[in-house]
Amino acid sequence: MDIRNRIAKRVAAFFKPGDVVNLGIGMPSLCPNYSDPSVMFHTENGLIGTGATATGLHSRDNFTNASGQPFVPLAGAVSFDSATSFAIVRSGRLAATVLGALQVAENGDLANWARPGFMVGMGGAMDLVTGVPNVIIAMELCTKKGEPKILKECSFPLTGKKVVSHIVTEFCVIDVTPKGLVLTDLLEGVTPEEIKSKIEPDLLIADDLKVMEA
Repeated sequence: MDIRNRIAKRVAAFFKPGDVVNLGIGMPSLCPNYSDPSVMFHTENGLIGTGATATGLHSRDNFTNASGQPFVPLAGAVSFDSATSFAIVRSGRLAATVLGALQVAENGDLANWARPGFMVGMGGAMDLVTGVPNVIIAMELCTKKGEPKILKECSFPLTGKKVVSHIVTEFCVIDVTPKGLVLTDLLEGVTPEEIKSKIEPDLLIADDLKVMEA
């Protein structure tokens, strides 16, 4: 399984039957391919009930998620305008949101909308991280240059302060807790020391450390 799908599959394990979950653009949009059929997904462009990625004859231009990817709507899906979509986000009725990140700090600060020298793309993340109780980050552990993305403090403009609940990467799962960052899942063949070498903050190891599926 490739890295993006590995991360999406592990993120989907956080969802409970009956949850309504928002998915950000990119990697998060793969989560419906691995989720319980009763989980309903919310997309900012106005629909609850996005299903798995659509291919072939199932693909329709009028059913696309926030990433512009076609999907198969679930039975009971409902569409609405953008104002209603963001009212749902701000109301606290969603169970979780899954977002990408440029940087995450050890206290749960999130930076995912701007970085020096690149086009700004704010989107609705600032509403999501303040209106949704569980913020799950789906991202690769390091940048393409091998630099850490999990830091003691974010250097990029913040999307939200102390908002991140879980970080899922290709090598591990890390929970953000009041005691600090806790390693809960680890890919087979990877050591905790290797993860520690790729992040800035100290890292606690869960007593029941689990093996992450490859």
